[in-house]
Amino acid sequence: MSILDKVVGSALATEEEHGQRISAKTGVAVFGLDALSSAAYGPEAALTLLIPLGFLGSSYLLPITAVVILLLTIVFFSYRQTIDAYPNGGGSYSVAGANLGTTFGLLAGAALMIDYILNVAVGIAAGVGAIVSAVPALQSHMVALCVGILLLLAFLNLRGVKDTGVAFVLPTYWFVFALVALIVAGGWKILSSHGHVVPVVALPLPSAATLAVPGLWLVLKAFASGCTAMTGVEAVSNGVTAFQQPASNLAKRSLTIIIGVLIALLAGLAWLVHAYGVTATDPTAPGYQSVLSILLGAVAGRGTFYYFAMIGITLVLCLSANTSYADFPRLCRVMALDSFLPSVFRVRGRRLVYTHGIVALTVFAGALLIGFGGITDRLIPLFAVGAFLAFTLSQAGMVVHWWRRKKFAMASVNAIGAAATGMTVLIVMVAKFRDGAWITLILIPVLYALMVSIRLHYHRVAKNITTCAPLTVRSKEEPIVILPIDRWSRVSRKALSFAMRISSDVRAVHVDGCGSHTMLESQWPEVVEEPARVAGVPAPTLTTLHSPYRFVVHPVLKFVFEVERQNPDSLIAVVIPELVERRWYHHLLHNQRSAIIKATLFLRGTKRMMVINVPWYVERGDQEALAAAERSQATRGPRRPGVLAASTD
Repeated sequence: MSILDKVVGSALATEEEHGQRISAKTGVAVFGLDALSSAAYGPEAALTLLIPLGFLGSSYLLPITAVVILLLTIVFFSYRQTIDAYPNGGGSYSVAGANLGTTFGLLAGAALMIDYILNVAVGIAAGVGAIVSAVPALQSHMVALCVGILLLLAFLNLRGVKDTGVAFVLPTYWFVFALVALIVAGGWKILSSHGHVVPVVALPLPSAATLAVPGLWLVLKAFASGCTAMTGVEAVSNGVTAFQQPASNLAKRSLTIIIGVLIALLAGLAWLVHAYGVTATDPTAPGYQSVLSILLGAVAGRGTFYYFAMIGITLVLCLSANTSYADFPRLCRVMALDSFLPSVFRVRGRRLVYTHGIVALTVFAGALLIGFGGITDRLIPLFAVGAFLAFTLSQAGMVVHWWRRKKFAMASVNAIGAAATGMTVLIVMVAKFRDGAWITLILIPVLYALMVSIRLHYHRVAKNITTCAPLTVRSKEEPIVILPIDRWSRVSRKALSFAMRISSDVRAVHVDGCGSHTMLESQWPEVVEEPARVAGVPAPTLTTLHSPYRFVVHPVLKFVFEVERQNPDSLIAVVIPELVERRWYHHLLHNQRSAIIKATLFLRGTKRMMVINVPWYVERGDQEALAAAERSQATRGPRRPGVLAASTD
């Protein structure tokens, strides 16, 4: 078993794909972590914007949460219909592209890709924020913790969807149980004290109020931040094909569980925050605590349950990025099939996952975490724009889908969803523009333009190489073979022997930087010309190029292109002898001129030019074996060791 098998698991055959599909219960863990975990950071994102209100901030969370829940309910019914209409996966890209046109499909795809990348960064940053709340001494190591968790997630996802889902089931239900227990315990205390609840652990003092009454602008900004609690609800509709049969029914069941639990958690937490008077703390200030950490301390103290719940919350926040790992590679695959992304994103790896998508997501999310210091509130302003733009385009596409089929009642459900999310995306863009949403608004059209250019490139290549013409069979036409050679060796002898097999017109070219008669020129008559004469074949010519400035690559390339220019009706084959070491670090000990010449010819060559590698593999014990063989040949004839065989072997 190879090291790769031990690390990511043994390779899976394509026929084993059905065994990798998941149940509705596992689907909650695979596709619901993003949505469920947003209950932990969505309310805090809104409360952070309400810090200027001091104690009054907590009282405004209830109406904001109520509006978010209303939006969530509308989107839930809309996406249930999307699953029915697109049982093979109804992501925003597919739905918008099929019903609104390619332009809107690409906008939805670009927005969704950015949303998935941000979701990874925000989820991990929120998880690390929870860790720092419990262990403040780790605050200076936030970026390192973020990157470590990111790499762990990438590793788990490279093992495959089923293995990932099984690994995440326990943390998901742990998180849900902990928050439900918190809400039940806190609710019981509120009711039993008739609303005059006393925190077990004193709440941190809120910042001094700078506003007595919130303005509309502040409320809109808080609502825009609170809307991050809705991100991730589209994940199930994107990944319908990951479920066991009947896939649509299981997907809808998972979506119902996810949305139902999320609504209950958001409502319960908003109630507790209001009743206990919890306010947010500045995440950049010393002694920062997350809202959930404060709430847990207020309800249950800092005992066993606090740490039990914080561990569950931390796990899910860190693992919530897995929703993006489940969906981002699938989205990249679909877009690559349409030639809007590089074709490598179509290819499944050894564990039937789209490895290149996983790696790309890891790289981009890692750059965000490092660039923004792993702090959630710096990332939140970038977050919701992409998600709600994708929501809006998907729902608008579904309106067209049902309208074409004369199902006006179903179209009205999606129309309400499109209107609601469309208004929300405008609010988010305006409210969060200066805080960072402008970055997302620039990235979406840039990504759109990049994808269009990729497709144009693929179309240009296809037009250039596609043909229905039959094979052209001609009499043997020998190419002119050019062989760059630095000295006479086993490597060059093998390359020259091969060149003489394919053509009688072989032209060796040697670069001399000393300006004197070279050793190769002295050896050439004996080691090449005489064996060729004995065999009765044309002898390869040797051209020595003098290079007073000791350049090697440029003179060789100039010679090749000059031969091509002088022979417009001939094929040109450049044979590159290359020494190949088994160990990569040995390769570093040799010059890379062969690779440079080869790469340049690939880039600057023409349709009449071919580049042929002739490798010489350096094996342990080669010297002794080859020397013995040459001594044996020497006893059978006058040829000296190293002389080109007359048979051109």
